[in-house]
Amino acid sequence: MAGNEPVQKLSQNYVEVGEGGGSSHTVDESEETSRSTTSPRLLPPAALATASQSGSIEELARTVSGPDKAALIRDVSTSFDSLFTWDYEKGRREQLNHLYEKAKVSQWNAETDIDWSISGQIDSARDPDNPLNQLGSSQEGPFASLTPAERATIGHAGMAWTLSQFMHGEQGALLCTAKIVDSVPWIDAKYYAATQVMDEARHVEVYAKYLRDKLEWEFPVNVHLRDLLDTVLSDPRWDFTYLGMQIMVEGLALAAFGFQYQFSPDPLLKQITRYVMADEARHVAFGVISLKEAYRDLSAAEVRERQEFCYEAAIRMRDRFLQQEVWETLGMPVKECCEVLLHNPLQLEFRRLLFSKIVPNLKKLGLLDAGDGWLRQRFGELGVLEFEAWEDTGAEYERMQLEAPL
Repeated sequence: MAGNEPVQKLSQNYVEVGEGGGSSHTVDESEETSRSTTSPRLLPPAALATASQSGSIEELARTVSGPDKAALIRDVSTSFDSLFTWDYEKGRREQLNHLYEKAKVSQWNAETDIDWSISGQIDSARDPDNPLNQLGSSQEGPFASLTPAERATIGHAGMAWTLSQFMHGEQGALLCTAKIVDSVPWIDAKYYAATQVMDEARHVEVYAKYLRDKLEWEFPVNVHLRDLLDTVLSDPRWDFTYLGMQIMVEGLALAAFGFQYQFSPDPLLKQITRYVMADEARHVAFGVISLKEAYRDLSAAEVRERQEFCYEAAIRMRDRFLQQEVWETLGMPVKECCEVLLHNPLQLEFRRLLFSKIVPNLKKLGLLDAGDGWLRQRFGELGVLEFEAWEDTGAEYERMQLEAPL
């Protein structure tokens, strides 16, 4: 392809706040480092032949190991070519240049533009009537015998877990976009990617502050999210970094942010989410615009490899983010809780809606129907093809900017 050749129950990593107030658990300040041993495949080949869950319940219920929880640094080995370009003609790729100019005037300050005086976040998270506390009234399995106080703690923990994964994912995007600056061959793409590095740093900052100062509870990275980020970051091909992060991970996040913005009763979280969504829409558009050009000359084998990667990433994201660390931390049976979440009707619909940004963007890239329509068939089995007619993010991102009402 032209241009693509270079192409115990409480973790020490968070602070728990329960009925009786807060008790801090300090991180071990050792120099321990965890190391990624990720495979280039997200799932075993047999999983590609079925739209059922992406692994056994034992695999889905897996959590981060004790040593990985204690380690402050994770080492992901990667090898890719850093590309200089001597073609400095700005605007050769007009749509990327437009994104770059939009990003210049769309920067915001997480310290001064957010109203951190708004309080009540823990009470809001513990409220059983909070729409985001979807398991607050569940009577299934291990949830049937819970007291109101225990349900409130699950709401608090669930919110902290979700935002912790957003934070970890944003750091993954920070690293991936820095890699794109290095490895993409076009100056307009390097210019825009450099602005996204700043965006992602700000997102990590704002979620870390909210978790630390407002929810007072932080969770370690979910093992399945970590494995996905490792895979995306370690692949040496720049277009796979684009595809995995800009299209798949950021596309799913954009849909999740929309859900959170619509239903959160916390005005502070709404404000943060609105700012983040404006940035994320540009990021996903960056992936759509860039890859549309890069994928024009792919061979059939290269197309299939990318289709399989998208499907593997999709089913992993669909059924592996089951708040495993919440159940482990609270001393609840992890496998049983994961089973409830896998089959809970509200959770099923929520996970289906997460594809509302991914499917139209993959269609825009030509990956949905390329070859023999392999990816269309697989997404049909997932029941998400209704989203193919939705507007792709490359076309809609202008309406998601801060100056435009949602």
